[in-house]
Amino acid sequence: MHKAGKPHLIEAGGEDALVGNVNKLMVTPPGYTGVPRKGHLVFDACFESGNLGRVDYISEFEFDLFIRPDTCNPRFRVWFNFTVENVRETQRVIFNIVNFSKTKSLYRDGMSPVVKSTSRPKWQRLPTKNVYYYRCPDHRRNYVMSFAFCFDREDDVYQFAYCYPYTYTRLQHYLDSLECRNLDYLQREQLGLSVVSVCVCVCVRMRAYTCVSSLPHQTVFNRLPKSPQPRSIHQSSASHFHVISMTVQLCVIVARGQEGSLTVLL
Repeated sequence: MHKAGKPHLIEAGGEDALVGNVNKLMVTPPGYTGVPRKGHLVFDACFESGNLGRVDYISEFEFDLFIRPDTCNPRFRVWFNFTVENVRETQRVIFNIVNFSKTKSLYRDGMSPVVKSTSRPKWQRLPTKNVYYYRCPDHRRNYVMSFAFCFDREDDVYQFAYCYPYTYTRLQHYLDSLECRNLDYLQREQLGLSVVSVCVCVCVRMRAYTCVSSLPHQTVFNRLPKSPQPRSIHQSSASHFHVISMTVQLCVIVARGQEGSLTVLL
């Protein structure tokens, strides 16, 4: 592994748009030409739902991270998901996500990024006391989210994300599992393709259904709404994917083949 060059930049709408995720990028001090050693962090985001376009070395303990914008919307930059390896045990770092586009964020109200590692594969939230969200004069007064972290296992690969990822592949596997049940009241349709011919809009139709009185808290659905529920594909809304999946699952559970229909766009 080696230190790669910075990703290519293009000018889009007055903003520098990063093209391509970092790929096994080892970040070393400026001018360093020696043998790579433990503690020279290696960043990677070349995987599904990954997003990290550039890493700037500030010091041994601090790194500025630049995230790539949403497709066809260069001014919207929220989602990040990347891995870090080649760490040193007890190494403490501060990561600054320096080009957020949102002025309001749940990070200001106590939310924190999630992290997992190869030996601890369950996502966990970082302590809120280690997370800071503020407007930074050094970065065009963009909002910056900084978080402190201490690596504790040298052989682990650590992964950090904006929130719990929900990938396109996971969505397709979930919809496949519904189709395999051959439910006569469920229909899955393809509505459109992306510019690279990947299906990014799926319509799931179910005949209207009523509630079952045994649901927790005496939940009552006298007719679930018939209006479409829009669903976008970009990972900035990953948390919504979890909600929609649970909604669809609930719909499947309580469906009783009544008149009418419900359409969910995924």
